[in-house]
Amino acid sequence: MMDDERIVESFEQVYEEVFSVLIKIAYYITGDTDVAEELSQEAFLRYISRSVSISTVEQSRYWLIRVVKNLCYNYVKRKGREGRAVDRIKELPMFELSNGEQELVRKEKIETVQRALMQLPLKLRTVLILKEYGQLTYKEIAVILKITEGNVKVRVYRARAGLEEILDGEGFDVS
Repeated sequence: MMDDERIVESFEQVYEEVFSVLIKIAYYITGDTDVAEELSQEAFLRYISRSVSISTVEQSRYWLIRVVKNLCYNYVKRKGREGRAVDRIKELPMFELSNGEQELVRKEKIETVQRALMQLPLKLRTVLILKEYGQLTYKEIAVILKITEGNVKVRVYRARAGLEEILDGEGFDVS
């Protein structure tokens, strides 16, 4: 029982000394307090799940800072890719209903996107529909689906990437 108590005390000491530093680093990389907190917590979850313990608080601090930095950089890269994919879809020309040929092309595009959307797994399709068509926030989607906001973000990213891949494969210009 003494080892368990020592582990808890050690974790508490590392948490108290490092968490605020991780939050600051994550915030300045991501620019978002909610994301900073989430990524800092993710770093601590990884710290806890490590099978090999780190001997000193200072070593733990350096390890956690590296982990949170990498998580933040991955988050920033992912946000950039998501934004570019959405921008490309939004830049698709919109047709006016003035002539029958344009209306037919518009309907064909809508059907192509719907078919591609239906090829996505249900979990991915659901979050993408709620985000793009329902215009809900990540937080609202998380509450509706009873999953974490981070999980929603991952699913939206994967859905967008999958949809883009399917549409590219069908010769649909998404660039």
